[in-house]
Amino acid sequence: MCEVKPNNSASTEDIGAERDWAATKAFFDSLKTNKPRPPKPQYAVTIAVSSRTLFDMVAERKIYEDEGLEKYVAYQVEHENDPLMPGVAFPFVKALMNVNSRLRKLYPDNEELFDIVLMTNNHAQVGVRLINSINHYDLTIERFCMTGGKSPIGYLKAYMTNLYLSKDSEKVTEAIEEGIAAATMFMTQTETLSETQLRVAFDGDAVLFSDESEIIVKQHGLDTFFEHEKEFENKPLAQGPLKCFLEALGKLQRKFYAKNERMNCPIRTYLVTARSAASSGARVLKTLRSWGLEIDEALFLAGAPKGPMLQKIKPHIYFDDQMFHIQGANEMGTISAHVPYGIGQKYHKGKLIEQPAKKE
Repeated sequence: MCEVKPNNSASTEDIGAERDWAATKAFFDSLKTNKPRPPKPQYAVTIAVSSRTLFDMVAERKIYEDEGLEKYVAYQVEHENDPLMPGVAFPFVKALMNVNSRLRKLYPDNEELFDIVLMTNNHAQVGVRLINSINHYDLTIERFCMTGGKSPIGYLKAYMTNLYLSKDSEKVTEAIEEGIAAATMFMTQTETLSETQLRVAFDGDAVLFSDESEIIVKQHGLDTFFEHEKEFENKPLAQGPLKCFLEALGKLQRKFYAKNERMNCPIRTYLVTARSAASSGARVLKTLRSWGLEIDEALFLAGAPKGPMLQKIKPHIYFDDQMFHIQGANEMGTISAHVPYGIGQKYHKGKLIEQPAKKE
């Protein structure tokens, strides 16, 4: 499903890359600036965000759709000294930067950090406004990928991406099919979020885990599902599209635990699932244990609405595979991201969505 970053024995190419990286490090160290240098990609947790998730570009998008590409680019160039307003992923990115700041204090030479990459199909002409906006908000984003109208998905693996966030559901689906954790973000009016702790909430089935159990619910009902989960309680679920991102978060959490900072860790993870604890919760928890992963808080809601719980948690991002959960969370001010994976994409509120007839 998702891949661990390579850690092979050194080749001639690797030695050349190390030499280049040493030169880059020396350059950043020589600059008279407080802005930290980016971490080495093979050790970093790389978060790729699109320009439309990082910044609010609704007005600019409307120009593109109504008046075409040339007018859009001309508008961006004309306004390149006007900072773009923060978008839906902005609080998440700021929280990632806070984690990096805490890690650098504990491990000054540490390379295991979040690395934020701007991944956009914008043209290079638009890049000046994006750079100016990033500098205006003092964001630590040094790596860009601007593909001039082409899909950036093909570059995600080259950038060693751990998570890709976009507002384009087709690109997100393409990324997941390539084995990369990805989700479609939706704008919402949210309350002020924590500035000292990154909070990430996950649904379980078809997000952290595969959709194997959800298929049974949809096709055979809850009673069969409960029997199945009891029978296979000790058999770990297969991994879902976001498992590797939870794994990456856990790797960074353990660096704080090693410094006796567990109770003051700036990363907190949540499982928010519609499963019932007594009837089907044990398999979930045992699966996480078999993977060597921890979740800080597990909320089993037994079919109750997720919105009120998420409103209490106030996550910087919540991942779910079903749009009606995303909509409910958004209505209560939770920043949510849809993971288009699994059998849930064929259903809405438990009812099968009619599929268009195939042309012969």
